[in-house]
Amino acid sequence: MSIYTEEYFRQISAMFATTVSESSEAIERAAALMGEAIMQDKLIHVIGTGGHSNLGAEEMFWRAGGLVPINAILDPGTLISNGAIRSNHVERSRGYAKTVLDAYRVHDGVLIIVNAYGINTMTIETALEAKQRGLSTIGVTSRSFGEKVPKDHPARHPSGKNLFEIVDVFVNSWMPYGDAIVAFEGMEQKVAPSSTLANCFTVNLLVIETVRYLREHGFAPPLWQSANTPGGDEANAAFQNRYIGRIKHLL
Repeated sequence: MSIYTEEYFRQISAMFATTVSESSEAIERAAALMGEAIMQDKLIHVIGTGGHSNLGAEEMFWRAGGLVPINAILDPGTLISNGAIRSNHVERSRGYAKTVLDAYRVHDGVLIIVNAYGINTMTIETALEAKQRGLSTIGVTSRSFGEKVPKDHPARHPSGKNLFEIVDVFVNSWMPYGDAIVAFEGMEQKVAPSSTLANCFTVNLLVIETVRYLREHGFAPPLWQSANTPGGDEANAAFQNRYIGRIKHLL
């Protein structure tokens, strides 16, 4: 194994450790919002507002050991499978977020906004629109990244706001500035991104702590089983029947 691979492992491990140690209070507050929503039979909506951030939303949806009432917002406009450059243009477009929230019928419950950068127009308008609708908002993002990007950068929302400044609960994923983290001598651009790992690790911490919150309040956590294990289909059937029609991408 090369020194570069070892360096990637070291930095990712350190990022995870910092999230556990420094973001624990915020994760617990976010889990309380999520737990209360589940006990009130409301949905937890989750959106990755651009490009690879969509993977954070997918990580929470229809997963073995994952929470059932997750409404993943997977709008085709920001998916890079429909065009990487197109995705960049869409996430910078004004007014698009409201249309997406309308299409997914996001009117109550909790909205988790996953975007490690936390600066683009789609991200900021999603957070602002959700607050107008009275939803509790959780932002999974990196404060250090958002603070270092110039206020006049074209990727930013015109207001220059950062996601962590808007949401009700900000959970720092501690992704370093620049995203990629492994340096090769003689190369200006680093390799090996960290944002997807940061996002997915952090949202799984939210799931873990929400399950703990529900159990402490005497509520059986609604969890999916793997459909690839014996009994998985049967165990999931009752949840499927209950949430088809409420969760857009379940069927």
